[in-house]
Amino acid sequence: MSKTNPKSSSSLVYSTDSGRLCPQCSQPIIHCICKQQKPSAKGDGIVRISRETKGRGGKSVNVITGLALAPAELEKLCTQLKKRCGTGGTCKEGTIEIQGEHRDTLVAELSKLGYTVKKAGG
Repeated sequence: MSKTNPKSSSSLVYSTDSGRLCPQCSQPIIHCICKQQKPSAKGDGIVRISRETKGRGGKSVNVITGLALAPAELEKLCTQLKKRCGTGGTCKEGTIEIQGEHRDTLVAELSKLGYTVKKAGG
């Protein structure tokens, strides 16, 4: 069921057919064309792995930055790393977050994939 704005017939206001819509391209989130066109992260070619606990209730998370990949490739790498570590994680705004203390495993896995990797932070 779709409702349109009576003042403007081209703007979709609400739809239950396809779930959430992208605010920029008005496509369903899973079919968003904007997400595929976002520029990849730019950097110096070095992947950095840092450990964060701030704002996470004392639990540590490994944050991987510096990967110049498209969003779909970043998601694929995130899934591969989560399986390798046997833990959860997410992919946010060009970074990968892996739960737990797995920096050494992540450094070894990313080095094996051909990335130049450094441990960042404490």
